[in-house]
Amino acid sequence: MSDTYQAPDSLNRLQTAALGIGGIGVLASLAGMFLQPEQALRGWLLGFIFWAGIGFGGLGILLLQYVTGGAWGVVIRRVAEACSRTIPVLFVLFLPIIFGIYTLYDWANLALAGTDKAIEWRGWYMEPTWWIVRAILYFVILYLMAHFLNKWSLQQDKADTPEKAGELLGMATKVSGPGIVLYVMLVTFLSVDWMMTLEPHWFSTIWGFLFVAGWALSCFCFSVAVLAHLSTRSPLNEVIGKRHFHDIGKLMLALVMVWAYFNFSQYLIIWSGNLTEETPFYLVRSKGTWGAIGLTLIFFHFAFPFLILLMQDFKRRAKWLAALAIFILFMRLLDMFYIIGPSPMVGEVSKHLLEVPFRVSIWDVVAPIGIGGVWFWWFVRELKRRPIVPFNDPMFQNAIKHGKGH
Repeated sequence: MSDTYQAPDSLNRLQTAALGIGGIGVLASLAGMFLQPEQALRGWLLGFIFWAGIGFGGLGILLLQYVTGGAWGVVIRRVAEACSRTIPVLFVLFLPIIFGIYTLYDWANLALAGTDKAIEWRGWYMEPTWWIVRAILYFVILYLMAHFLNKWSLQQDKADTPEKAGELLGMATKVSGPGIVLYVMLVTFLSVDWMMTLEPHWFSTIWGFLFVAGWALSCFCFSVAVLAHLSTRSPLNEVIGKRHFHDIGKLMLALVMVWAYFNFSQYLIIWSGNLTEETPFYLVRSKGTWGAIGLTLIFFHFAFPFLILLMQDFKRRAKWLAALAIFILFMRLLDMFYIIGPSPMVGEVSKHLLEVPFRVSIWDVVAPIGIGGVWFWWFVRELKRRPIVPFNDPMFQNAIKHGKGH
């Protein structure tokens, strides 16, 4: 059975192309760090946080599908597992951010100088050394969570009795309940460390949930694109049906709404509070080109996908849903740029700027393409290492019947 459900050879061409394009993009970005260090590192952070969202989001979806069950979870599991197994390569791609911490984050220089009262008050937590220690700890814990879930899933493929396969499924399910709580906490802490500290005087208590929802949406969209490609090829053409895409489309709709709700909640609370520590984040992003990008996200990250995903027939058409999923992924990248782009550069935190000119560099394009190519190459490598579906799962046959229904 493991030979029957191997990934199709068409992935080999995509893998080779991704490595070639990614290698060129990564080398160009690394060279850019010597020519324009800060701009290149900000572009690298943009690319990293976008693709890491799909990798970390894969672990979140893996935990979610074990807890909730359902046919969609069976067919999407191996894609989510492959995403979660990219955590080691994501750590390697994170190294330029560690080495460039003083070039990328102004708070690191202010903490070293001891001249900023807000950062000084936070003590050791805002010291570069402990920031790096925490980053390593995040990767270790996330890797261990992904490792055990993937290990039990592989053992399930090799189980010689249905009882043993059911036992392994039950073990993964029991762990995934508390695992989701731990996952949300980790994403909250790392998103604050890596993204919120770009503006060290600003804070939001809903920040972590924005990334939990956004990264889950990113991984669902990526998974839909992959499954749509594979659903017309053997062996998945005999497994995936229109109801599977319909179910995943409904989850995409839910996450589009949750992302919008969290963003609106954050804006509403900051607007109603009208505190000097909080309002600059939106004052900067509501003017000029930044304001236009904000409106673009409202209409095309939320309103347009929301209206399209309400249509039942649309969600049942794999190619149409995949096209929308890729469009949402572009909006997810724009959302990350909307957070990173207007944030203070080194030397600007102490100036408390309320108006920032629109700034975009070539590295904001090159780095996401380069990191994405390397990440996708590793993802395909992991996807091909195991059967494309968990054929020994007790729910596998029922999942196939569900997908082929009306």
